[in-house]
Amino acid sequence: MPPVLQTEKLCKSFGALTVAQNIDFRLEPGARHALIGPNGAGKTTFVNMLTGALPPTSGRILMGGQDITRTNQAARVKLGLGRTFQITTLFRRLPVLDNVALAVAEREGVARRMWRAASLQKNIIEESLSILATLGLAEDANTPAQDLPYGKQRLIEIAIALGLKPKVLLLDEPAAGVPSQESAKILQNLAKLPPEVAVLIIEHDMDLVFRFAQQITVLVQGEVLVQGTPTEIAANRRVRDVYLGEGIHA
Repeated sequence: MPPVLQTEKLCKSFGALTVAQNIDFRLEPGARHALIGPNGAGKTTFVNMLTGALPPTSGRILMGGQDITRTNQAARVKLGLGRTFQITTLFRRLPVLDNVALAVAEREGVARRMWRAASLQKNIIEESLSILATLGLAEDANTPAQDLPYGKQRLIEIAIALGLKPKVLLLDEPAAGVPSQESAKILQNLAKLPPEVAVLIIEHDMDLVFRFAQQITVLVQGEVLVQGTPTEIAANRRVRDVYLGEGIHA
């Protein structure tokens, strides 16, 4: 079985400035993988190339063996590539349930008809409630998203991404801006994500990374420094040198 997501010699330059260089990366089906690196390592650039927000200068991106290097963002979503962002992107005044139901309806191609067809609405609402229950948000279904703590808002964004039924889920700093007491809840709910979905998490919170990931890729100055298990990464002297004692531990 081919990797669900793969890059080959992926590069990105802005004029004379190279921000990604010869990145070879594999994400296996059902993986729990983390991408880490110091500020300016090129993590966001890499993820933007994966999602189609930024075209690579050279190299290839494959999804399930299919070359998607020149495929646009919307088409990648339909192929099963979902993403959350560093800053939440919600319909803040809408109830939590409506946020997720709109994503499910969009996936099914019925978003414009959903609120007028009772049969469509029932199926979509049931699926949306099931997703919310998985992430511990069922009791908040009718609460406007803006009224919930920031940690729960991050979970809503994950729920929206799951509503698109992704094969690959890219989580861009899900704990960013979340108080420490809430980040533990995010970790607990990440463990509940469907096992068939491959998850790539981009995160600075090393406690979250080492508890969640089965494989870790370290990116430095636009290049892959090393990849391995959390134990291997924690023991790697080069990684420790890069982070200058920033708390890398298993």
